[in-house]
Amino acid sequence: MTDKILIVGAGFAGAVHARVLAEAGYDVQVIDKRPHIAGNAYDYTDANGIRVHAYGPHLFHSKSRNVIDWVSRFGVFTPYAHKVRALLPGGAHVPLPVNLDTVNAVFGTGFETEAQVQAHLATLALPIAAPANAAEYLHANIGTVLTDLFFRPYTQKMWGLALEEMAVAVVKRIPLRFDRRDTYFADDEIQLLPRDGYTALFERIFDHPNISVSLSTGFEKPMLEGQDFCFNAMPIDEYFGFALGELPYRSLRFHHETVIGLPTRGWSVTNFTDKGRFTRETCWHVLPHHLEQNTGRHTRTREEPCDYRDNDMERYYPVKTADDRYAALYERYKALAGAETKIQFIGRCGTYQYLDMDQIINQSLLSAQRFLARVG
Repeated sequence: MTDKILIVGAGFAGAVHARVLAEAGYDVQVIDKRPHIAGNAYDYTDANGIRVHAYGPHLFHSKSRNVIDWVSRFGVFTPYAHKVRALLPGGAHVPLPVNLDTVNAVFGTGFETEAQVQAHLATLALPIAAPANAAEYLHANIGTVLTDLFFRPYTQKMWGLALEEMAVAVVKRIPLRFDRRDTYFADDEIQLLPRDGYTALFERIFDHPNISVSLSTGFEKPMLEGQDFCFNAMPIDEYFGFALGELPYRSLRFHHETVIGLPTRGWSVTNFTDKGRFTRETCWHVLPHHLEQNTGRHTRTREEPCDYRDNDMERYYPVKTADDRYAALYERYKALAGAETKIQFIGRCGTYQYLDMDQIINQSLLSAQRFLARVG
């Protein structure tokens, strides 16, 4: 039986593996190069009495009852229907994803039914049967006007690439609606936030006698000595010394601002459709249980995308291009990893995938269970 497990990364991928294996009797050591647990979900209470997500808003949503049940073991969750508004050049805020009210605001129409919106968009859509990139997918579904307003500047800022260079999957994540639904995520998803925050949630996940956590500790290959297996969430190309080249990521710089008397509004996140440097803004106090102390001050955070090499190598979003060149490079690294007998790469950076929190939890539960079945 395998006794000692090293887990690199204290985010969701590492935490789920750690807890499942610890409950199965394994001695688990978790390390993370950052000075805190919870990975990109890490949150804290700032001087304004506001809970802030250090790496941008993390809104938990899932269709998996299994995932919800597992994570709910470690904290109380509050229902939360996430809403996003896009700021138009004229100053109006409209729902995003695009819906009936968005269409009316942009085109000056007075549609009341889904059928009217669908018919209107059909007149704008271009006849592209098999879209080869993000631009063609949007043109085939909503035409050029909405594409150029809501997606083209945002994509250029976010990814540093034109829509024509991006994979369809990048924009396909955002639903297209024809009714007045104005929540961001799909209606069939369970949408929640941890009442006490993500950091407290992770503290409870790691609270097991078989788990030890070492922070501000980067991975070094000699650490594998004495370990029976390693689940590694570090960037897979970094592990192999970038031998085949770098896998690119987009990163974010966060600009925090203290605001006095910021009015409460019905949404927490605003997307910017202009060509300025910011992509979105979060007003944290709008999120449930994030106004922890009423100081009369609120915190507003704006996000500025950049290359990860320009932000202390902070990797957030794998780059997915229409020609899949980086996916092909990852596959070559994956082949190298296949020769490693004591390591499995996990998480967003280990598998070079854009994964939501619930997807990481689900993958990690399955991964840990497969490991337990394999070793008996």
